[in-house]
Amino acid sequence: MISISVFNNKGGVGKTTLLCNIASFLKIHRNKKVIIIDADPQSNATIYLLPFDKILELYRKPSSDRTINELFKDLRKNSTYYNKPLPIELSPRFCVDIIPGDPNISTFEDFLSKDWFEGVNGEPRGITTTLIFKDLLIKLEDLGYDYVFFDVGPSLGAINRSVLLACDYFLLPMSSDIFSLKAIENIELTVKNWQKKFNEGLEKYYENEQEKFNIRNIGIESHLKFLGYVTQQYTAKSINGEKRAVKAYDKIIREIPLNIEKHLIPINGNTEIVDYNLGEIQTLHSLIPLSQSANSPIFTLKADDGVVGAHFSKVKDFLSTITEIVDKIEVNLKKLQA
Repeated sequence: MISISVFNNKGGVGKTTLLCNIASFLKIHRNKKVIIIDADPQSNATIYLLPFDKILELYRKPSSDRTINELFKDLRKNSTYYNKPLPIELSPRFCVDIIPGDPNISTFEDFLSKDWFEGVNGEPRGITTTLIFKDLLIKLEDLGYDYVFFDVGPSLGAINRSVLLACDYFLLPMSSDIFSLKAIENIELTVKNWQKKFNEGLEKYYENEQEKFNIRNIGIESHLKFLGYVTQQYTAKSINGEKRAVKAYDKIIREIPLNIEKHLIPINGNTEIVDYNLGEIQTLHSLIPLSQSANSPIFTLKADDGVVGAHFSKVKDFLSTITEIVDKIEVNLKKLQA
């Protein structure tokens, strides 16, 4: 099983749209068993994937018992992981499973932050709390999933720290602006610091207990790797039959590989030649709201969803683009696993 967080601490980069379409493509066109964990308090993936009637059903109670919020309750009360059937829903048109998000999980940021400091000192409660999503991944692997995708908020907070320390890889969506470039350096410094401190905590635990920390006899370590990036939200024009970003975007786009090479590739410590540029997605204009309204992947939109005229060719173009992105993801996974 492969776990991937689609992450950028800069907001508004099209993170959720990209994640949900990649996940759906893997299910529909590659026949993979896929689940999305909505760990973003804004719950955008949940709103995107599930019909409005299902949203009302899930959240009409003051406190829903069928969302990600449930995973935290026992952990905060008695330091034990969730041991009931997981709150999994099916997205009818994306065809993937999802553990729905919940704005209430933002209240657990302080809890995770407090226990983090215990964890980096080798205290078992702190390590247990930090590994809440690692326990979830072990459960999902037992259920036979091929891919687990985490949607997370645009922050470097405690929830995202726990997600990233549990994951195998992170994928970076980039918008064509200067703030996305600045975010790359923040991610490098933060991820390296998290991994260093967490692994030190595991070493201290071993020194104190004379055994490695494990969950159900599975040894734990953080091995997060950078999978690649996708550039989005730029406008292109045709030059000699070739589509290129207009000058304002092109200047930023040209700087992205240099920043990726300097700040993110070293996280992997891998000398294998890998193409980390997974693809580029032009501004999709009205296809995004159509996709959101229909709770449908962009590449399966049809006339009943409001697609007319030139939109049909845009839908076809997007299918080609997302196919190329997934192909490159699969190539990178093989190289980075080697």
